[in-house]
Amino acid sequence: MTRTLTSGLPRAISDEEIQAYERDGAAVIRNVLPEDWVELMRDAIERILESPGPASREYTPEGKRGRYYGDFFIWWRDPVFKAFMKDSPLPELAARVMHSGALKFFYDQLLVKEPNTEEPTPWHQDLSYWPVRGNQILSVWVPFDRADEESGVVVYVKGSHKWGKLYAPHVFSKDSDFGKIYEKAGLEPLPDIEAERDQHEILSWTLEPGDVLIHHPLTLHYASGNRSKTGRRRGLALRYLGDDAVFDARPGTFMENRSILETLPQIELKDGEPFSGEVFPPVWPREN
Repeated sequence: MTRTLTSGLPRAISDEEIQAYERDGAAVIRNVLPEDWVELMRDAIERILESPGPASREYTPEGKRGRYYGDFFIWWRDPVFKAFMKDSPLPELAARVMHSGALKFFYDQLLVKEPNTEEPTPWHQDLSYWPVRGNQILSVWVPFDRADEESGVVVYVKGSHKWGKLYAPHVFSKDSDFGKIYEKAGLEPLPDIEAERDQHEILSWTLEPGDVLIHHPLTLHYASGNRSKTGRRRGLALRYLGDDAVFDARPGTFMENRSILETLPQIELKDGEPFSGEVFPPVWPREN
């Protein structure tokens, strides 16, 4: 990278925005990602789509139209993704929202849905997939295209982070190699939210590039397929860990999948330990 990009937030995050996140479990934060970052990341995403990594997933079955692509820990192998998670305005945003003095980076997850893609992202909550405990944990979902319910913007069950439930992880495709791993979790099955949508208040926003969504790791969320005929839906989720986040050694988390870990150094954390090591780098406060 040779370009100098803005690291500071272009505007302050308001108390009202933080209160909406704390109350509802999810919120939209508009106009916080400068256009130069958006343009840089669009180019980086195209490189990843052309050269998938060992942890990548094709969620659209062979022979079906469209493409639903997923990938993990991209920052580890791509310098632009690394700069984005570390040097963009987003670590400052996460620290402000979580009232956290310091942040570690957990991982990034790219989810791209091309036009005419039928496969949804099923209803789920993030924390059930992760070997993490704590409340200061934040997902930041970044769109690099206009995103709405037709193209597959993420939607949320309002207040579900306060239900006091950790539900069983849900595989994103029937032929996923995660299924047997998730069975080890032994958690209560997730209710059929899609069948009972009318019983919940669903939070949904239309986003433009430069806007982001933030959500708590216990908030139930979903994204439809991309029903648009021409519009892409390139989204990147960044996961930040605050002061109280510690390693959870419970069974049945996605970190047991060898394809995700094969390019990473050995992770040697014990239950209850703070995250540390080069796989989970500090990103806030920024280094001088």
